[in-house]
Amino acid sequence: MIEAKFGSYYRKWLVNPVANRIARFCRAEMITAIAFLSGLLVIPLLYVDIKILATAMLLLSGYCDSLDGTVARLTHSVSRKGAILDIAADRIVEFATVLALLLIDVPNRGLTATIMLGSIFLCVTSFLLAGIYCSNNKRDKGFYYSPGLIERPEAFIFFILMIWLPYYFNALALIFSLLTFYTAGNRINQLVRFCEKEANEVKKVKEVKKRS
Repeated sequence: MIEAKFGSYYRKWLVNPVANRIARFCRAEMITAIAFLSGLLVIPLLYVDIKILATAMLLLSGYCDSLDGTVARLTHSVSRKGAILDIAADRIVEFATVLALLLIDVPNRGLTATIMLGSIFLCVTSFLLAGIYCSNNKRDKGFYYSPGLIERPEAFIFFILMIWLPYYFNALALIFSLLTFYTAGNRINQLVRFCEKEANEVKKVKEVKKRS
């Protein structure tokens, strides 16, 4: 939702200028690695209660995730390998963040953190299904990104709120989970309709061929 409304401005003012400067000497894979490693650092930083650095590492990870794809396009190095590494790194960072939030108070956060992971799991499944069945709509990326109510920017906002408002973790986690389940359900429903429409079109074409 945030990506759809403000993504173009974010890339224009905050991502593209930096990408243009570093594209000559920095490969996209290096930026993906920075995004991955900075995301993993959230675990030890939150465990020792250094919230400012943990938040900074999470934001750095998210920013580098935006930057690597832009650099890849500028250097004409977009590849399936890059898309695979990028998507895998994103999911590991999200898991690491939820794990870090859980480790702060396992007895009281265990159930809601598990529900949150389940909602992310289902949402990622629907996201990948959209990528598979809508592969002809890649736009300018190596993989089709299906829009939804909860995407990465919204998830990071929730994660940061959970970091800074620990007493409201369970409430925030449940709200996040409900919105994420809704996003996944809505996306799956759209995919089912898309597949039904496609099947009907194929059926009509076959019937026309039989008549002719």
